[in-house]
Amino acid sequence: MTADTLYVDFFGLRERPFTLVPDPSYLYWSPQHRRAFAVLEFGIMSHAPITLVTGEIGAGKTTLLQALLGKIEEEVTIGLISNAQGGRGELLQWILNALSVESPREASYVQMFQVLQDFLIEEYAAGRRVILIFDEAQNLSIEGLEELRMLTNVNSNKDELVQLILVGQPELRDMVRGPKMRQLAQRVAASFHLKVMDAETLTGYVAHRLRIAGGSGEEFTREACALIYEHTGGVPRLVNQLCDFAMLYAWSGEQHRITEETVAQVIEDGVFFGGAPLAEENTA
Repeated sequence: MTADTLYVDFFGLRERPFTLVPDPSYLYWSPQHRRAFAVLEFGIMSHAPITLVTGEIGAGKTTLLQALLGKIEEEVTIGLISNAQGGRGELLQWILNALSVESPREASYVQMFQVLQDFLIEEYAAGRRVILIFDEAQNLSIEGLEELRMLTNVNSNKDELVQLILVGQPELRDMVRGPKMRQLAQRVAASFHLKVMDAETLTGYVAHRLRIAGGSGEEFTREACALIYEHTGGVPRLVNQLCDFAMLYAWSGEQHRITEETVAQVIEDGVFFGGAPLAEENTA
């Protein structure tokens, strides 16, 4: 028996419904996730220079990105960059690597920029658009963000040669709104901020993931969901952690329903931690 099958058979599931790995097949289309996805699609279709999506840690941003990548047309070339850091030369190298474009060894900044510009022009001539997606973009420096703004100035006649999608935590939004980033902010044509789930959405989210995994969706009582909301503040990643432990506890006690008492026992035993301070912040 492996960790993945501890309670799966007991509850009649195909797989664990509350893993932490982003999986677009489990994406719960809450109203705000639908709006965020619509903004991403609008940004692409309208050829927006920069599209910005921010949200709390674990709010489902990366899962949204994966769902988006599954729908993008073939005539679009995608470069996905996660956790890019460093100065402008290093950022250019991240971009070239994401696009599978080779540059000369020990190339200077000017040489790398020329290689990238040539690639963008070649893609445009071939009828393909280039979209660069930066996940965890809050890790970029002010210098890095300014470098990205400069990239949006590369064009052919009236057409943009590259579009940027910046995805990150709330501090990214604050950085873009800062006084040093006014020119960048003016290039943001579409933006959305993902908030944490409210109590009602959380209940639907838990039931949705259980049904996708092969369950009935009624394995958790409403009282259990209310307590989960209290201790996670509605952050999906924390909800997954707490639900996973609650199902494990129910299995060990041979209980086919997760009750408020089950969740309370998980909290009392201290195996789930880190959510309480966030819950207090979100309800303050």
